[in-house]
Amino acid sequence: MGLLGMILAAVIVAVLLAIVIVKYLPLKLRWIASLLLLVVTVFLVYKIYYGIMEPIIFNKNKVVKYSKVVENLKIIRDAEVKYFEVTGKYTKDKAGLIQFIDTAKLALTETKTIVEKEDRGGGIIVDVEKRQIDTIGYEPVSKYFTGKNYKEMFKVPGLNGKEFEIEVGTVEKIQGLVVPTFYAYAEKKEVLKGMDESLLKQELEAIATDQIKGEYISVGSLDEVTTGGNWPPSYDKQDGDNKE
Repeated sequence: MGLLGMILAAVIVAVLLAIVIVKYLPLKLRWIASLLLLVVTVFLVYKIYYGIMEPIIFNKNKVVKYSKVVENLKIIRDAEVKYFEVTGKYTKDKAGLIQFIDTAKLALTETKTIVEKEDRGGGIIVDVEKRQIDTIGYEPVSKYFTGKNYKEMFKVPGLNGKEFEIEVGTVEKIQGLVVPTFYAYAEKKEVLKGMDESLLKQELEAIATDQIKGEYISVGSLDEVTTGGNWPPSYDKQDGDNKE
């Protein structure tokens, strides 16, 4: 029964009891009806209050659960991005990605402009500016994951033994240019398991811009070139992280 239905029921019950008390009950028995009315009123007030608070409590608990899931997805995204910087592709090898963070190094480069003489023929020599990229050193990938529990990043928080699903693919960004993609995700219904079924059903159909849309909490895409997540900016406020 919805909130409006409970309020209507409360009014009808109150009116009916009032009619019974006034028209049909002897004066000496009216205290029984009054007590019954009080019990019914308290019950309905509780149901109305619960009906108002239940969605609020659901949303509060939902955000707590989602925030933990989003934090792990951000670490997975960062790991995939660094892997791409080194290898030019993404990976669905979870153990391999953790090992990559532990052992891989990123090249440090320096870009500078140099001037070269270019013979245009006929005795014409001109100065041409060119960009030159030099490797000046290396740094460990693990540097970018200091303070992040990347060893546990594939575990879905709150779900014992459940891990994020990861898929990789390619997208033809423009004709002839094929770009690698990745997609990591967890099911909302698993993350919110045990919560109110009717509210959970509404959550799986969420389409508002301030909500996590659809049936999954995810980062990346197999259909477009992006490393962004499907969560709203409110989940990025603490660290200012809102990558596209």
